[in-house]
Amino acid sequence: MKQVTRRTLLVLLPVAILALGVLFFLAEYVLHGAAWAAFSANDTTHAQGRLTAGQILDRSGQVLYDAESGSYAEDWITRIATLHAVGDGSGNIGTAARSQYAQRMVGFSPITGAHGKGNKLYLTIDAEVCETAYSLLAGHKGVVGIYNYETGDILCMVSAPSFDPAWPPEIRDGDSAYEGVYLNRLLSATFTPGSVFKTVTTAAALEKLDGVAERTFTCEGSYRIGDDVITCPHVHGQQTLRDAFANSCNCVYAALAMELGGRTLRSYADKAGLLSSMDVSGVATASGSFTVGESYELGWSGVGQYNDLVNPCAMVVLMGAIARDGTPVLPRVLYRETGSLGLPHIVPSADTGSAVFRRDTCRTLREMLRNNVEAGYGQSHFGDLAICAKSGTAEVEPGKAPHAWFNGFLDDPEHPLAFVVLVENGGSGATVAGNIASQVLQKAVERMDGN
Repeated sequence: MKQVTRRTLLVLLPVAILALGVLFFLAEYVLHGAAWAAFSANDTTHAQGRLTAGQILDRSGQVLYDAESGSYAEDWITRIATLHAVGDGSGNIGTAARSQYAQRMVGFSPITGAHGKGNKLYLTIDAEVCETAYSLLAGHKGVVGIYNYETGDILCMVSAPSFDPAWPPEIRDGDSAYEGVYLNRLLSATFTPGSVFKTVTTAAALEKLDGVAERTFTCEGSYRIGDDVITCPHVHGQQTLRDAFANSCNCVYAALAMELGGRTLRSYADKAGLLSSMDVSGVATASGSFTVGESYELGWSGVGQYNDLVNPCAMVVLMGAIARDGTPVLPRVLYRETGSLGLPHIVPSADTGSAVFRRDTCRTLREMLRNNVEAGYGQSHFGDLAICAKSGTAEVEPGKAPHAWFNGFLDDPEHPLAFVVLVENGGSGATVAGNIASQVLQKAVERMDGN
């Protein structure tokens, strides 16, 4: 009897091992089958290492890239304007759809495997809005970003310099014309913010300094900290906090920074979401930085200079949070996905993040940002857009023009759009970047209205 038992065990042991092996394989197949199907050595889905399944489209259904033919959009300006969202043939733009979402494009199913022409992947961007933004940058390096702060959809994601992926140029090391060309500046870069950071300093002052909104400040054109001096472009005289924000007064904001202290300012930069990375449909954005400097350096930090660095996408989301009384909707670039039979696939909806500032603070900031336009920049430059904004002129390198920033949102429930425009070495934020923002927003509103 014992001998029969031993023989039975000897027979059952390899059967059990085989069964476990099959179960392990099935688990790996379900979990990693899409990655196997999208592997470049898979001849079923690739030709000479190029994925041949799937399409990438904009939110309206315009084809931006067809993997089967290897072709991009017909219009060259569309190809250039959407390069950093779609991707290049060599995969150098790692944050783009071609690199990030190859598994989705393959259209793998554990039941049917990879078959047919793959899936259609719709991005949240609007190609026509991106074309307008790229044209308005007019050869300058920079970034234009617009997102719907209620849905999280990024409508415009333009980074320059760019190139035509259908006819890629030969890019040599040290070629200044293509410096940072593979970098999506909206998601993966950080820049000195200049005066757009004063929005954060203002929030900290409103929440930490009792009665600051009713105080009167005096600007004489300079503010002395020990033996050092922080200068202001103009002598603003007596002004309230609201006036100082509209005047973008360096003297007042350096004084506020000294009163608040470096640790408080850093904590508010962190609360604002400027120091951490966000997940944008699987792509991690760049983290910003804030150095707690001593006296003179701290004064400049409150102005948005010294070692302050922010990511443009984080600035867009901050403005969207202010528009929503403090709670941000996190951005996304995946809009929808359909299979080879036209059936929809599940695409994650946007999540909300942690509140940035108190509700009353955000409402005060919203009114102050609106006042900036009406009292400073001029509503006539923005047509009938209910725009709330802050400009920035960030000094970055001696002998070169400053970076021009314009950052804000539309206070309009029909068109809940937040935006950022950065023109590297562009000069005046309100004039240069503000003009681009106005025209791109007009186009975005027109597209939302279906015109």
